[in-house]
Amino acid sequence: MRSHPEVLAALAKRGIDDPELVLVDVWTYGAHLIPEKYTGLRIGWCDLWLRAAPDSNPYAHPISGLKLVVDLNTMALLEIEDTPSAGFPPVQGEYTPRHVPGYTARTDLRPLEVSQPDGASFTLDGHLLSWQNWSLRLGFNYREGLVLHTVSYAGRPVANRMSFAEMVVPYRDPTPDHVRRTAYDIGEWGLGFMTTSLELGCDCLGEITYLDAVLHDSAGEPRLVRNAICIHEDDNAVLWKHVDERAGAEVRRMRRLVVSMHVTVANYEYLVYWRLHEDGSIECEVRATGIMVTTPFAGDEPPPYGTVVDTQTYAPIHQHFIVARLDMEVDGPDNTVVASETEQLPIGPDNPHGLGLTQRSRPLRTEDEGRQDCNWATQRAWKVTNPGRRNKVGTPVAYKLVPGAAVPPMLDPASPVFQRAQVLGHTLWVTPFHPDERWPCGEFVNQSGTDEGLPVWTAANRSIENTDLVLWYVFGIHHVPRVEDWPIMPADTVSFWLKPAGFFDHNPALDVAPSRPTCH
Repeated sequence: MRSHPEVLAALAKRGIDDPELVLVDVWTYGAHLIPEKYTGLRIGWCDLWLRAAPDSNPYAHPISGLKLVVDLNTMALLEIEDTPSAGFPPVQGEYTPRHVPGYTARTDLRPLEVSQPDGASFTLDGHLLSWQNWSLRLGFNYREGLVLHTVSYAGRPVANRMSFAEMVVPYRDPTPDHVRRTAYDIGEWGLGFMTTSLELGCDCLGEITYLDAVLHDSAGEPRLVRNAICIHEDDNAVLWKHVDERAGAEVRRMRRLVVSMHVTVANYEYLVYWRLHEDGSIECEVRATGIMVTTPFAGDEPPPYGTVVDTQTYAPIHQHFIVARLDMEVDGPDNTVVASETEQLPIGPDNPHGLGLTQRSRPLRTEDEGRQDCNWATQRAWKVTNPGRRNKVGTPVAYKLVPGAAVPPMLDPASPVFQRAQVLGHTLWVTPFHPDERWPCGEFVNQSGTDEGLPVWTAANRSIENTDLVLWYVFGIHHVPRVEDWPIMPADTVSFWLKPAGFFDHNPALDVAPSRPTCH
């Protein structure tokens, strides 16, 4: 595109005479936005961005109003959309030290080093990872990236397979620069394809073990991603503690095993961490960083769909929805999900001061019942139980999905974006395991018009009681930009947990040794 004469002419109209400074960034269409004359073609639309220097930040200077429509099979230019532009306001959009005016690095910090003189406590045999009571296998593919298989604790199965199955990023700005801007980072692009190599001391700190990944390129040839997965232990303050006036203090430090990958999706970075804890908990954390999409505006009033972050420049409100696919196996394959929430009891003879709270639990028996929404007012959570296995107090062993970062879609059900991603309509979906049901918005989401995944499968309203279950948990970031997110965004962190809830007969971390003799 940078050598096409029509593109060069359009750039020249905007005073751009060096096409090597232009970044062409292709996005996909939903079927509802494809112009009728291009029906049946595999097409994309392109943003254009301008670097101030060959190695400076292209996303600092969007070439607004100029879009390219391209045929991705023939790699031909189909059309140039050229609408009025607000030009290039004088912004400070640089973040690398050599381009930041007046940059001076902080000098008041002393080195912080993580040392394990005797080496790490985990072992890696091929792709089999073992650490204390945990055991799991690590996988990787082009679409999901990192996958956790056969996760068990002390030989007892917890989950068969855990991964991210889709990521939907709609921009909530109907102006011409953004109305088409919705990305399916997993289904359209592939987290594995966009995984970047990790570096010791920058991305990971401590006694690190790396795993490479092998993917295919566009010609079907193998392509190596070095250091695609990072494995390490870290300290996370106190695991448990009590101070008794006679026995003194007993305290144990919390150590975690962390398995991570980093993904660069054009302007954004997603940093994915799966953390295994000594008390049997599993934490899944995602950090979003990188550079926001911005747009210049003319006049005194910016469009009402975002935040002004620099001179005559705003960043649109947008959302990052991630769908975690959790193929559970709590002490075996025959599981039932129980919705659990707290009920406030009314004042009465048995509750004169209104203090009473009780826990209400309801088993989910069908896929209709398995469509669940977050409710902070009742602290709703979901337990994956195994009714055939009991703990010492007689209740079914269970793992609890503790919700976090649940984001409302704020989409009209009739809107095209929602029709393509109806999974966003609920925080949790529960389905019986089926080997062909892997992608919640459908197997092929490029140029899709409707969601061919979860809403189609669950229409059968199958039984989800005492069977092999898959939980689809929707979480993410509702990103209302801040001035402080520009020109590069401090990591925004979201997470959810899987915590044992009656899986053990007592605190499984009682036997964690003191970190040193004086810690008891």
